[in-house]
Amino acid sequence: MDFLQTVIGPLPLADWLSWFCLVTGSFFAIVGALGIVRLPDIFSRMHGAGMVDTLGIMLMLVGLMFQAEDWIVVVKLGLILLFIFFTSPTTTFALARAAIYGGVIPGPKEAERLEEIKAEQEQAKKEATSSNT
Repeated sequence: MDFLQTVIGPLPLADWLSWFCLVTGSFFAIVGALGIVRLPDIFSRMHGAGMVDTLGIMLMLVGLMFQAEDWIVVVKLGLILLFIFFTSPTTTFALARAAIYGGVIPGPKEAERLEEIKAEQEQAKKEATSSNT
């Protein structure tokens, strides 16, 4: 059997590793994007963006490296990976410091949390009365 060769070996092996990394990286990127949308405060959102999305992007780049046929492509993707590895956490740290200096308090404020609890209780009462009728 004559297999096509990639940088890491035969094409079927590279395909399996590539698809595993691409699918896993896509999963982490989607979870990070949902975290940015759904988490309550800016610091939690930064965690979703800085940690999970970085891991997702890095896994996708590794998956693309497995598909590369030339070493120059692997080197370029590796440089992009290195750039993302250093800049994403640094950007998240700088954004967190700017938020703290700007007066943002970590976590939901107590008054906001009490209002949310009251709204949930009122919604539950409305649903209970509407289901009884």
